[in-house]
Amino acid sequence: MQSYPNHWEADVVLTDGGTAHIRPIVPEDADLLRDFHSRLSPETIYYRFFAPYPKLSDRDVKRFTHVDYEDRVALVATISDVMLAVVRYDKVSEGEAEVAFVVEDAHQGRGLASVLLEHIGAAARERGIHRFIADVLPENRRMVNVFREAGYTAQQTFDEGVIRLTLDLEPTASSQEVMRAREQRAESRSISRLLFPESVAVIGASRTAHTIGQTALRNVLAGDFQGPVFPVHPEAKAVAGVRAYRSVLDIPDPVDLAIVAVRADMVHDVVDECARKGVHGLVVVSSGFGEAGPEGRARQDELVRTARAAGMRVVGPNCLGIANTDRSVSLNATLSPDLPPRGPIGFFSQSGALGRAILQRVADRGMGLTTFVSAGNRADVSGNDLVQYWQEDPATEVVLQYLESLGNPRKFTRLARRLAQHKPVVAVRSGGSSQGVPTGHAAGALALPDYGVASLFRQAGVVRVDDITQMFDVAQLFAYQPLPTGPRVGILGNSDSLGLLVKDACLRSGLKPHEPVDLGPTATAEDFDRALTDALADDAVHSVVVVFIPALNPISDDVAEVMRAKAATSAKPIVTTYLGYQGLPEELRRTGENGETVRGSVPSYPAPEDAVRALSHATRYAMWRRRDAGRHPELPDIDGARAREIIDRTLAKAEEAGDIPQPVWFTSEPVHNEENAVAPEDARDVLGCYGIDVWEDIPVASAEEAVAAAERLGYPVVVKANAPDLRLRAGGSGIRADLRTPTDVRGAFTALFDRLGEDAMLAVQRMVVPGVPTVIRAGENPSFGSVVGFGLADVTAELLDDRAFRLAPLTDADAADLVRAVRSSPLLFGLPAGATSLAETPDVDALEELLIRVSRLVDAFGEVAHVDLDPVVVNADGAHVLGARVWLREPPDLRPDVGPRRLRGVTF
Repeated sequence: MQSYPNHWEADVVLTDGGTAHIRPIVPEDADLLRDFHSRLSPETIYYRFFAPYPKLSDRDVKRFTHVDYEDRVALVATISDVMLAVVRYDKVSEGEAEVAFVVEDAHQGRGLASVLLEHIGAAARERGIHRFIADVLPENRRMVNVFREAGYTAQQTFDEGVIRLTLDLEPTASSQEVMRAREQRAESRSISRLLFPESVAVIGASRTAHTIGQTALRNVLAGDFQGPVFPVHPEAKAVAGVRAYRSVLDIPDPVDLAIVAVRADMVHDVVDECARKGVHGLVVVSSGFGEAGPEGRARQDELVRTARAAGMRVVGPNCLGIANTDRSVSLNATLSPDLPPRGPIGFFSQSGALGRAILQRVADRGMGLTTFVSAGNRADVSGNDLVQYWQEDPATEVVLQYLESLGNPRKFTRLARRLAQHKPVVAVRSGGSSQGVPTGHAAGALALPDYGVASLFRQAGVVRVDDITQMFDVAQLFAYQPLPTGPRVGILGNSDSLGLLVKDACLRSGLKPHEPVDLGPTATAEDFDRALTDALADDAVHSVVVVFIPALNPISDDVAEVMRAKAATSAKPIVTTYLGYQGLPEELRRTGENGETVRGSVPSYPAPEDAVRALSHATRYAMWRRRDAGRHPELPDIDGARAREIIDRTLAKAEEAGDIPQPVWFTSEPVHNEENAVAPEDARDVLGCYGIDVWEDIPVASAEEAVAAAERLGYPVVVKANAPDLRLRAGGSGIRADLRTPTDVRGAFTALFDRLGEDAMLAVQRMVVPGVPTVIRAGENPSFGSVVGFGLADVTAELLDDRAFRLAPLTDADAADLVRAVRSSPLLFGLPAGATSLAETPDVDALEELLIRVSRLVDAFGEVAHVDLDPVVVNADGAHVLGARVWLREPPDLRPDVGPRRLRGVTF
């Protein structure tokens, strides 16, 4: 019998936005199971047992609750320790088990059966079960649909009045798509429940001025919230002129959202009361949790466990709060007294300290928000949840995120890539140079250089900027102007010097500026009108920068009116440096019926360089959105089953020897920990399963062994040092090449041995036709999941840190982009030294295929911690792997963003 599998426990979001807890059944669940069965309708019981079964016998209860977690497995879903659903499988033959569900009638239609199928399927695969059989009555259409819509490969037969469904549990593209679509809808709905409450309770509402509790209450009231507001105070009969209640349990009406502003040590009791009240969500503005050390972190985990178990999501703790400017709600559940008006921007901030300043800056620029969430310690609700919500929210056209850490970056990049295909996503991530993570955040260091992080964001379509000012510079363009259709920029204005500054800035940013049109210091509105009309009508112009400085004549609004009128109908973006203003000044602003700023408003920047920088971000994003994302090509010679056997065998062998591999995470640096690397022959076998051939090298300990190895391999050969601290690359100091006779080999071996010593671990390898040496590194990064790195294998590239990174698995477009992303890539597209014809040009296509193969390997197996192919010589014959090392690690219980849907974990 297997021990209790803790890693099968999970918090999940249901289709209505509530949460539930999934866990394996235990013998102590006997009474819960009896109560659960007693609440089932006769119809539901008949569908499950195919017969009336009004009461479970003691024998049945024992059989159902005593399982071995291997051949007999059952999972239950609970809310507030009440059992809502049960799924179980019983093994019937090798690799095959019978599965059955039952969901309480009151909770049917909430997606419990679908999410339980995902989790029981994952548990079954872990225990060697590859196929489920389910017998379902034809009239039980809801359960039939659960199986049919799961996305797994399924077969259906009908015999003696029963439908038999057979499901192949191997994950497919369809099952992954179904799972993620359900996840998106559920998480979106859970955020919607927070942002659209019908009633709000402020727990900890205070009569003392300037306290958090009083501030929270007054801001909800002053924000004109459209539903009832209930202050909760242990003694007062009224707070801020509103009737107060001693406890949330004393409130006679339902409560959707609770703002918690009590001391940290009191929060647990408050959450318990909210659970009993049936509150949907919590905004915890109280501090004293994860940011306060181990005791606070334990308190924070307990807060999340308790809330999720009761079906509630949590914003915070230690947060500024949430806001929704939709007039049907008018929710200001933040500690900021002033909110920007309605607008097309959704904003997520982890920093509560910056939140108030951010909201003020949005308002000062004349922009507007749909929703705002400050998540503080981000113990539960994170930026990923908001991305799921904004994906479906038609009012949100631009997404801004201020990120201090990435709890599940693998999921973030997946979600952001999907969202960015339709809506711009602009992100600021603090700690880019220090790789720091604020206290209280459950995230580790990114373990990649800052430019590597930026490249991964760029691959996902995220516009990453350096600071808050740049974020708003870009946002005001995205929110109120169309996207550029190309890089060519028209420039016009009444200052020749500023026009040249714009041109220079465009060239530095990779844009293609036209010659500036100087209208002169006395230019009139009519002059601007004609020039702007000509620029917008020119098919060779994709966007326009207008510079307007104070004229000699008295300043009027005529020029602003010209820009505003043109922008109202233009399909090309217009940005300006207008009198040094920043934002959307009234002169350049178009307003809607309710006075909010609308599209067609012209963003202004205090300096021309600021305008061009924002325009360059918008142009790159627009080009990313129009690009061909590529495809995942079908590749021959991939044997995943054999790779699995080799990996499992290698890890088992290490465990038997008491040499369990320690984690070696993928970073931008080479790994020097040879003790954890697998044996060379095992590395070649694993790589060979993915069509990656490593050139054989033969370790030698004497000159005669070197000659024998050369005779076996065939001349010409090289003698090289395989020691971990010596370079393996062609042309390095630890190699002697182009050896064509036994005398050459003896001399090379003797010279290297005398200089490097026996620790050099000399080897003989057949010599490859000269080409361009490169290096490929790939593996599991603790923050981003599977990552592939690429660069040229020479001293200059290493000194300049000329490396590029992409998320795995790579499409063909990703691989091509990765090769061209390094600054030294032109060396791969010209004739190598000594070449005389184009026939000797490096085979870059073979290199790109190799990158795709490596990416497939590390994405498929979480046990593959790091792969180092060094060097890979690219010549006219292909991409040749001359050195390869592989590090494995103990298989993770669950890789981030892989497996059945679950919320970010806390310790159960």
